Amino acid sequence: MEMNMTRGNPWRLILRFMLPVFLGNVFYQCYNITDTIIVGRFLGVEALAAVGATGSISFLIFGFVNGMTMGFTIPVAQKFGEGNEEQMKRYVGSALLLAAVIVAVMTVCSVLGMDWLLTMMRAPEDIFHLSKEYITIICGGMVFSVLYSLLSGLLRAIGNSKVPLYFLIIASVINVVLDIVFIAICDMGVAGAAYATVVSQMVSGILCLIYILRKVPALQLEKKHFRFDPMCCGKQIKLGIPMALQFSITAFGTIVTQTALNTFGSTIVASYVVAGKIEQIINQPYDALGVTIATYSAQNWGVRDLKRLQKGCRIANTISVVYSVLIFLIINPLVPYLVRLFVSGDAVAITKYARIYVFIGTSFFIPLGMIMIFRNMLQSCDFALLPMLGGAVELAGRVGAAFFAVHFHSYVGVCFSNASAWFFAGNYLMIAYLVVMGRIKRRQAAV
Repeated sequence: MEMNMTRGNPWRLILRFMLPVFLGNVFYQCYNITDTIIVGRFLGVEALAAVGATGSISFLIFGFVNGMTMGFTIPVAQKFGEGNEEQMKRYVGSALLLAAVIVAVMTVCSVLGMDWLLTMMRAPEDIFHLSKEYITIICGGMVFSVLYSLLSGLLRAIGNSKVPLYFLIIASVINVVLDIVFIAICDMGVAGAAYATVVSQMVSGILCLIYILRKVPALQLEKKHFRFDPMCCGKQIKLGIPMALQFSITAFGTIVTQTALNTFGSTIVASYVVAGKIEQIINQPYDALGVTIATYSAQNWGVRDLKRLQKGCRIANTISVVYSVLIFLIINPLVPYLVRLFVSGDAVAITKYARIYVFIGTSFFIPLGMIMIFRNMLQSCDFALLPMLGGAVELAGRVGAAFFAVHFHSYVGVCFSNASAWFFAGNYLMIAYLVVMGRIKRRQAAV
């Protein structure tokens, strides 16, 4: 199931690779969506708000770790495109060792520092204990999340986007079943939702590992590949740190937003959670485009095919713009019905606030697509610093909107935090892409 994206029709390759990634992302979001629906309907709005209040913390911690591991897989895709299998395996072994060290450190730090993080975010007192219980369990199972993230990233680096989808489907079904068992039957509360997520992630990671060991010779390593090679580690850390910091900067912005949101009380927090879950599902095509263009760009950068790189970016942006327009027209009228999936009883207030959030967010989906495409293209071509600066631009836009919201006690201001971040960062990264492409063209012409 490997796919070499350095030859063949780019339209066909991008769509063929993107579809399984998109479906996989949707099933991954089903972990969180299922938790939210079952928690909201069986445990109530307070528990729903408690789970939702941890979203930005989860993004901060897991974004950092997964950003690092994503950086580790870029050289693997480059060497695959180049056809250098031995060097590719050295990068794979290095990635596994580096990831193990990072997971150990981050698990300990996140569990021990959770009280401080929740206090800093001004988590409402009535949900503080529930929030801590949920996110501590999730962080304790970080190793399984990273196991799947890294191994699926390695599979995608060699063009295999289908197998990770299959394992996520299995894991999401397990997640649904365990949510019902742990929450509705065993009455384990928010801890049940957390344990269901950890177990399902464990299954997906182990299945990926078994598949690679049995079916993927290109990723099967010998003892000599498991060492901290200075050259491999150096390049992977050079790519991984900016990507991790980029996610962390973005996550810090969401923490600022969540902190501002927490001042509005549990009902609005729950509304924001519900609207955010809707948004997470409908923006999965952008994440899928990002992953696709990352693999496409890394493989083609390995053979230095600039024209093919640019064509791939044009195709991805065309797909993004068309989808952005269609989803804006389709999703906004459906918000009241989607809210009913998450809450029972009187949902008038939650529906009102959720509609505001979704309308503002979907109005700015085009620049969100630009972020995912240009960021991943630049990272995959070894320009990791520029996307990290894009994360700083996102932070500025998000924090500015959050401070406005707090100062004027404006829920609309909170909703504009993402939109503001996407608008400024999307345009910055587009300019960065054009500048980089221009420099590479001039350099190639001079040779």
